[in-house]
Amino acid sequence: MKKKIYWRLSLICATVILAVVFFLPNTPAFKYMPEWWKETMPDKGIVLGLDLQGGLHLVFEVEGDKAVEITTERYTSRLKSLLATKKLNAKVSANGLNITVNPSNDAIKNIISEDFPSLALIESQNGLVYKISDKEARWIKENATDQALETIRNRIDQFGVAEPTIVRQGENEIVVQLPGVKDPKRAIDLIGKTAQLEFKLVDDEDKAAAELPQSILPSEEENLLKQFAEKIPVDDEILFEKKVNMETGEVRKIPVLLKKQASLTGDILSDAQVNIDSRFNNYYVSLSFNSSGAKLFEEVTGANVKRRLAIILDNTVYSAPVIQEKISGGNAQITGNFSMEEARDLSIVLRAGALPAPMKMLQNVTVGPSLGRDSIEAGKIAGIIGTIAVVIFMIFYYRLSGVIADFALFLNIILLLGAMASLNATLTLPGIAGVILAIGMAVDSNVLMFERMRDELRAGKTPRAAVDSGYHKAFWTIFDSHVTTLITAAVLFQFGTGPIKGFAVTLSLGVAINLFTALIGTKSVFDIINIKRELKKLSI
Repeated sequence: MKKKIYWRLSLICATVILAVVFFLPNTPAFKYMPEWWKETMPDKGIVLGLDLQGGLHLVFEVEGDKAVEITTERYTSRLKSLLATKKLNAKVSANGLNITVNPSNDAIKNIISEDFPSLALIESQNGLVYKISDKEARWIKENATDQALETIRNRIDQFGVAEPTIVRQGENEIVVQLPGVKDPKRAIDLIGKTAQLEFKLVDDEDKAAAELPQSILPSEEENLLKQFAEKIPVDDEILFEKKVNMETGEVRKIPVLLKKQASLTGDILSDAQVNIDSRFNNYYVSLSFNSSGAKLFEEVTGANVKRRLAIILDNTVYSAPVIQEKISGGNAQITGNFSMEEARDLSIVLRAGALPAPMKMLQNVTVGPSLGRDSIEAGKIAGIIGTIAVVIFMIFYYRLSGVIADFALFLNIILLLGAMASLNATLTLPGIAGVILAIGMAVDSNVLMFERMRDELRAGKTPRAAVDSGYHKAFWTIFDSHVTTLITAAVLFQFGTGPIKGFAVTLSLGVAINLFTALIGTKSVFDIINIKRELKKLSI
């Protein structure tokens, strides 16, 4: 008997010590701990959610039609190359969601039906007009949302936000919650940047290139594009490189005439890292290509020596250096007047990959930390009042046995906070409600057992026999009620989002710990009292 009690006491002491160690980072005492403790012991604890510490709540809409349009352009490029390889003279162009092929003949039709089964023929009178099939378009849109979700998650993970919430909402919306973000604009730019990296050849040979001005103001961009719309070749386009005067801060744009067809795209990247040019003390992003990308980059640079190759991100030219010789090794650089943060964010979006389609921001809510402080204070007050009320009631109604139940209550709170800290759980306002609910539930089991003990005492049993019988007879009732509550919490966690999951976590932990404290904690106290002196009367 004594051996069993010692084992139970050892288990209780061990769990309390672990709970204190895990919860210590959330207390002011943690900063006074020695360095070896901070380096070797847990240092995160419970993380406050968006509603408690403030941050960003964003809702994005993935533009699925744009994803289909991008896929259409990619098919157009592949079809051009395929027809050229088969030496079929045909003009292929993309117009929004349609692909037009001239002239119309059976050979071209057969090639498209064999190599592009997802393209549906919608017109063939004035040439061939194809469109991505409805089934394929639906799949592209759905896949674009899934891919955007994963890309955003990768970017935020590298950005370093603790406990972000990134979930899909409806068919094409993504909800992003970033607790504790200090620079909302930077976070929004990082998430929303499409990061479409392309390498395009500069068309300096066309006469329109010589007519382009050296630089313009940003406000003149639209007029310049209209002015040169009819002058530039069909296969060319004008994009702009941004230049900032470091002394005056004036922003100007340099127009660059480029080939529309990209020679290389960002999907061949294997890595992107921030480096610093020691000569000029400037930050730049170094790019590394995968094996196929390195080979393709070598071929492109080898075939275009003495021509300029522009590096473009999201339709903005970052640099357009002259290719002096064939470049082997699969490395390139993106230079510009980057700050350390700008270069780092650019490397993050390149490593995480491009978004499959642009995203439109539907909602942007900045939650101030003052709201969080009010919520925490209100939760503390509610928790303290609830605890005091329960403690007083149990002592008043069950006398000494009520004091033992209150011991289980405090043990429950300590272990609950420690368990949440060990999981680095996010505490939200509903989570605080879950903690307060767990406080109330902490004495439920003891009430059931105490009432059973009273019945046994009325039946004439001794106090010790009444205690043992009360625990034995109440066990399955307590167990069944806790299991059903755990099932409810599991369903809430599985199908809930954000704060609802926080509530489910605290509820689950509270129920599991309640079982431990009621069946092991209070029983151990009664057993110790019986060992010390044989109970003649039970104060209940």
